[in-house]
Amino acid sequence: MKMIWKGAISFGLVSIPVRMYPATEAKTVTFHQLHDKDGARIYYSRVCSQDGEEVPYDHIVRGYEYEKDRFVSLTDDDLRAVPTRSARTIDLFEFVDADSVDPFFFDRPYYLEPEELGLKPYQLLRRAMEQQGKIAIGKLALHAKEHLVSLRPAGMMIVLETMHWPDEIREAAFPILHEEPTIRPQELEMAERLVDSLSAEWRPEEFKDEYREALLTLLRDKVAGKKLEAPVEEKPGEVVDFVAALQASVEAAEKRAKEARAGTG
Repeated sequence: MKMIWKGAISFGLVSIPVRMYPATEAKTVTFHQLHDKDGARIYYSRVCSQDGEEVPYDHIVRGYEYEKDRFVSLTDDDLRAVPTRSARTIDLFEFVDADSVDPFFFDRPYYLEPEELGLKPYQLLRRAMEQQGKIAIGKLALHAKEHLVSLRPAGMMIVLETMHWPDEIREAAFPILHEEPTIRPQELEMAERLVDSLSAEWRPEEFKDEYREALLTLLRDKVAGKKLEAPVEEKPGEVVDFVAALQASVEAAEKRAKEARAGTG
């Protein structure tokens, strides 16, 4: 696992040296663009808009467009000169109830590993948050951007999650949601029964990306020269009566749950 940041957690007069690692990895099937006539790869060149010449990477710099077609360039030294403590420090400002933060704010998780001298204060912080049901809110500068972050206990570790700033979350403006359909008590009862019959403990190991697996199988078959046949799509049944469909869903879910209990009994 590759370390992507090294610094310290800071709150009050306490400083805990830590190293940060990505906690997730994307597993997607990637495609290249090909020329349909001969199947050759399509490449994109970095061409200067002024002289039409291709530009090597070591001659490309960052540019900010402050007016139409007018830019100011920034070097790595310029970015390091931005006055912020959070470039080498995770500054914690407050501790809040873990369930008080809307999940919309959370973005990407990272593991925080303590350095040897920071192990004791690291575990003290983790245990204190765990026992009080709190998460820490702070700031961290990463990849030329300052992030709002949270720290939370996770097993024996502290996990940092980058967060969206409040002004990055779009307002949910959907007029149809202001309409209030008439919901009868028996309809709500059936919906609650359906939720109850499908309720289970969270077991992430039971889920897998079936589409990715099917796509990889299709690609292997195509490489092997096998004939591919499109699967017959099942047409969804027409829902004539919502209440009847809800009742049928409840009965089917309860039947599956009963069969599962009998199988484990």
